[in-house]
Amino acid sequence: MKRFPLLHYMAGPMSARRSIGAAVIGVLGLCAMTDVAAQKNLRIEVLAKGLEHPWAVAFIDQGRMLVTERPGRLRLVQAGAAISAPITGLPEVDAGGQGGLHDVLADSNFAANRTIYLCYAEPAQGGSGGNSTALASARLSQDGKQLEQVKVLFSQRPKYRSSAHFGCRIVENQDGSLFLTLGDRFSRKQDAQTLDNHHGKIVRVKKDGSIPPDNPFAQTGKAPEGALSEIWSYGHRNSQGAAIGPDGRLWMHEHGAQGGDEINRIDAGKNYGWPVITHGKDYGGGKIGAGITAKAGMEQPLHYWTPSIAPSGMAFLKSDRYGKAWQGNLFIGALKFQYLSRLQLRDGKVISEDKLLQDFGQRIRDVREGPDGLLYIVTDESSGQLIRLQPAP
Repeated sequence: MKRFPLLHYMAGPMSARRSIGAAVIGVLGLCAMTDVAAQKNLRIEVLAKGLEHPWAVAFIDQGRMLVTERPGRLRLVQAGAAISAPITGLPEVDAGGQGGLHDVLADSNFAANRTIYLCYAEPAQGGSGGNSTALASARLSQDGKQLEQVKVLFSQRPKYRSSAHFGCRIVENQDGSLFLTLGDRFSRKQDAQTLDNHHGKIVRVKKDGSIPPDNPFAQTGKAPEGALSEIWSYGHRNSQGAAIGPDGRLWMHEHGAQGGDEINRIDAGKNYGWPVITHGKDYGGGKIGAGITAKAGMEQPLHYWTPSIAPSGMAFLKSDRYGKAWQGNLFIGALKFQYLSRLQLRDGKVISEDKLLQDFGQRIRDVREGPDGLLYIVTDESSGQLIRLQPAP
């Protein structure tokens, strides 16, 4: 049997045809505490369990959240209440391997327009077996049971037959445009260095799917020939975490291979190096390309991990709910080593890392700050959880 060397964070086989009714969903009303959480002055409150490989959480008001499950389900979660049946009306999702339903984001004006955005693996039409990352908008019905007015805003191209490296984090920029991270599809890594495709890129579109005229490659005659106007930056591997930083700029992290996971602060039109430069090595320990870590015209990461932690999810903590020392810190999930990374920053650089929830024993897929100023986490397990971190009294 051919072995495909997927990333270390790859989940086990998943049938896209698994019955929706097979998912066992529950809610815990009491808080559970681990030893390590107590040491870090945290209390782990489990809001929901039994979710099948949940991938992202988005807040629609003070008490309700949307949670995606990778096999292609979207749920409404309310603390202390039963989790909803799957919301209907989703676009077609190609679930398998690392692909499926990924990120969800509520529009900044959700209270007025009830708009959400979804990132997912979109199947090719015509039975070719190819797929790619796609971004769609939709309106959540007043009863929260279905999606209406679904519109595909962006489809990564070309489509390619792969079950890996979809990227798929959505960030709303301060100007109202949308950033979307796109993976290199694993075996198409060389595409990350060319601008005639969307593999290994970050793109930026308006909320109606149109192209902002100030995108770096949008102006005819000024962009390299063949460059796609949606592209914001390139030279990326597989980003599963992104957020607007305290400086108002886009920050992201991306998976390396064996080592070389990176945090980058993104500037328009810049080349972030993959696969020409990397601080990691190939699977099995060999060199990637020429085995170099720097080259003129390519950006260096702000921070990198070797060995790889397999990062996913990303949030800057704005509140002081956990004390002033944590305010402004960057939080990132570690799938491989199953902890929550708390990164202290100074002058835009990482100066220290604290590893939280090391005894929790679950793969952290997403981390967000809620409207209450607390951190929320989803865990990527066959029976995954949505938890809230409460400050210990």
